[in-house]
Amino acid sequence: MLKLTYHGHDCFELDDGKHRVLVDPFLTGNPRADVGPASFGKLDAILITHGHGDHIGDAVAIAKRTGALVVSNFEIVNWFGAKGCKGHPMHIGGGRSFPFGHVKLTIAHHGSTGPDGEPLGNPVGFVVTMGGKKVYHAGDTGLFLDMTLIGEQWGPLDAALLPIGDNFTMGVDDAVRAAEMLGARVAIPMHYGTFDVIEADPAEFVRKVEAKGRKAVVVKPGGSHTL
Repeated sequence: MLKLTYHGHDCFELDDGKHRVLVDPFLTGNPRADVGPASFGKLDAILITHGHGDHIGDAVAIAKRTGALVVSNFEIVNWFGAKGCKGHPMHIGGGRSFPFGHVKLTIAHHGSTGPDGEPLGNPVGFVVTMGGKKVYHAGDTGLFLDMTLIGEQWGPLDAALLPIGDNFTMGVDDAVRAAEMLGARVAIPMHYGTFDVIEADPAEFVRKVEAKGRKAVVVKPGGSHTL
């Protein structure tokens, strides 16, 4: 069992009943966030896809308060380490088992600079194996052909968390194609509606994925989907 709770934008909480992992905790300043950084008590890890402020978000404060391990690329983990957070550095193609589960870093096609404009390495996606389930978090990526390989190598994926907001990421149609290529049991849209420039209709995404014979669900901020 693995419960996925959506906190708006790209932020998901993964909970298998024993362990809790947070991805891209952009909460303060996020008009769609249903919680604040003080809402999290025990956390095993915080996964960071890339260095943009709407993904690092409140991670420093949460990591310091909870003692959660920050898992990301080498440059981002070093950035967190300089701020007093503990972390585990990885790079694209690498995988690692942790007490909460296994994390694999995948490619992601977009930029990545830190909150102060410093370069923070290559952006990543994650395949997280936890609670007997496999979840792919795509980060802010555009569509790329190797999504087929991710689905083949790590499938069957139980869920694919895909950006649909366009402009900075895939739009709805590209995300539908990604859902086909990945072959996950369910696709869940993210990275939409936070700002005017990424307005998108998640119901359109669901309709188009279902028209391809696959399953998709919309999880509203504060809502959960159990795998």
